Amino acid sequence: MPLAKSKKKPRVITKDDEKTFAWMEKQFRQMAGSNGSLDKEAFKKAFRLSRPSFEFRAALDSFFADRFFQLFDNDNSGSIDLNELLRGLLKLTRGSPTDKLRFLFRVYDVDSSGTIDREELGTVLRSCMEESSLVLSEENLQALTDALFDDADADKSGEITFEKLKDQLEKHPGVMQNLTISAAKWLVPRKEEKRRRAPRHLSWTYIRNNLAKVICTIMFVLINMGLYALNAWLYRYSNWYIIFARGAGMCLHFNCAFGLFLMLRKSLTLMRNTPLARILPFDQHVMFHKMAGFAVVFFTLIHTAMHLANAIFYLQREKKLNLFEILFTLKAKVGWFYGFAPLSGVILDVILLIMFICSMEFVRRSGCFEVFYWTHKLYIPFYVLNILHATNFWKWIVGPGAIFLIECLIRLKMFWYARQGDMRIQSVKLLPSGVTQLIITRPSSFNYKPGDYVFLNIPAIAKYEWHPFTISSAPQMSGTFWIHVRSAGHWTRSLYKYFEDYKSSVVDAEEGMADNKEMYANCKKFKASFKSFRMGRPGVPLTRRNTKARRINASVKRRVREVKVNERVYVDGPYGTPSRHIFEAEHAVLIGSGIGVTPFASILQSIMYRFREAEVDFVWINRDQRNFEWFLSLLTRLESEQSRDRENGLGHVLDMHMYMTSALSKADMKGIGLQMALDLIHEAEQTDLITGLQTRTQPGRPDFDKLFSHIANHAKGKVKVFFCGSPLLGKVLKEYSHKYEFGFSQEIF
Repeated sequence: MPLAKSKKKPRVITKDDEKTFAWMEKQFRQMAGSNGSLDKEAFKKAFRLSRPSFEFRAALDSFFADRFFQLFDNDNSGSIDLNELLRGLLKLTRGSPTDKLRFLFRVYDVDSSGTIDREELGTVLRSCMEESSLVLSEENLQALTDALFDDADADKSGEITFEKLKDQLEKHPGVMQNLTISAAKWLVPRKEEKRRRAPRHLSWTYIRNNLAKVICTIMFVLINMGLYALNAWLYRYSNWYIIFARGAGMCLHFNCAFGLFLMLRKSLTLMRNTPLARILPFDQHVMFHKMAGFAVVFFTLIHTAMHLANAIFYLQREKKLNLFEILFTLKAKVGWFYGFAPLSGVILDVILLIMFICSMEFVRRSGCFEVFYWTHKLYIPFYVLNILHATNFWKWIVGPGAIFLIECLIRLKMFWYARQGDMRIQSVKLLPSGVTQLIITRPSSFNYKPGDYVFLNIPAIAKYEWHPFTISSAPQMSGTFWIHVRSAGHWTRSLYKYFEDYKSSVVDAEEGMADNKEMYANCKKFKASFKSFRMGRPGVPLTRRNTKARRINASVKRRVREVKVNERVYVDGPYGTPSRHIFEAEHAVLIGSGIGVTPFASILQSIMYRFREAEVDFVWINRDQRNFEWFLSLLTRLESEQSRDRENGLGHVLDMHMYMTSALSKADMKGIGLQMALDLIHEAEQTDLITGLQTRTQPGRPDFDKLFSHIANHAKGKVKVFFCGSPLLGKVLKEYSHKYEFGFSQEIF
């Protein structure tokens, strides 16, 4: 009998269910074999019940994938037909919380004995770790197993029944209500997002929160329109091709000069500290530079097309020359500099095309930053040729050009002093995920503010390459400053490899514990009380008893390769960023994604050195567990410092929110056990087993709507969000900031 006509097909409840089951049936038929069923491998492939991770490549043998298949295969035939799949999913999606919980219990009950023992629970938690891309020691895994098992085994019988598991979950608010499984959730087709009635940029909330940016954008457009109309009117007696070409030419003069002004880093850094910073959007200078660049390309197309048409329809007849002679020789004698205008125009078009293509996102973000960097150096011949190409261009460029030359002379002077001085890399730490921490000697004259960045040149890597990086140490630190570099391109990978192979003294540092002796001492003091707590619980063998100090050691002590070096480095900067205004905010929210935490590392350290009547929420989002190790010692010191401040009556300043996106949450059946065990350890020891911090690391992506709502309800003044990370995440945060009427600044890195 065909599957579609089977009488065993589950009863459909709603129209949405009809669409969902129709979609699932279509997907099933595409993946099922000729016999109309799925074997285990096809089942896992079709419904993505296993997630490969960097640390665990054997994901196709996932414990949960195997258990799901076994429980869906009701007749134990070794395959799943459509009826079995739909019947099981209907129970899980539309069944009662008890039905869902019973399925969870059956997943944990590996031997189908009707009870869960300690060994089975340990197997489940190990699989939870793999699914969440977590790496914990065997000691920590055993501690999690003991904590979860002892919490559920109330009568200390040595086994967990269905009733005990239900009682345990009911003690954790929200778990029973949110209980579901990945399979049921992933099999639901995505709903199409409703189109916005109006673009976000036209909403009143957006305009109000970005008033300076909106006004400057409107002025930019109006100036271009006005200049185009003005020059077109001045050449109104010429032919139409010249009228359109000259109008575009005037706009090119303005945009080329404006684009150069927006890259005067030292001047912009000085202006950030003036009252102009309150009325002009200096934080968006890169955005306006890109806008000017697009305008240059747009008006170049018009200008070139109109002059080309003029050459074809007028100049060939007037000059009695062919098109090649007009464009690629000086015979036409067009232009103020020996008839160089047509040929220089062709060269300018080629240069602009190269610069435009090599500045695209796919080039800069694909590990080819050096291509963008070197091709952008073509701006020098570009501006020189523009002066020779157009009669009046020098009038537009003389101001920005003079300031640019002054800045170049200042940088050359600083570079000369640097060569005479002794600014060197004195040590390097090779951190997880290919991150290099440079510890550089700091001259007394080198002053910077939190969040500032510099350009580095390391002759040992490349003599003529300069690359921008944010300073990650606090300005209050003397003697040295830090730079953290993530391996993302040729130069950065060469940097990591160079110091990895460096022939010098190497120290395997215990990152975190070495820098936080006070925390280590407190752990020892707690050892006796925690040991008695564990020994007081029956059913726990001595080999399974752990102490807080030992578990913190396992979590906090990170093996970091530190290399003692003595390498020359040249520094251009510092230059200001939006983060300079952090201490002016009444309530600041710092959000870093991955290595985007770098500018905030400097800010958070500054908080340790100076107390302000302000509130700071720090949000750090990482994909992998190892990435938290980059600034683990810093965050540990911050927590310790704040605890001491509270004891001294200085109040509460910093709230930390840590998120690990690869970890499964309690809303996913595969993550419930692990997250509950981590909660129990954190509740008992006030220590997060993932990072070793007091702050609990939350699984999955942040619910920014919920987080921002909480911040708005507990704000201690006007809230401003500072973000550094993925541009895609930046757009999301910008929308939520506008929704809650928070200020928003984004660092471009």
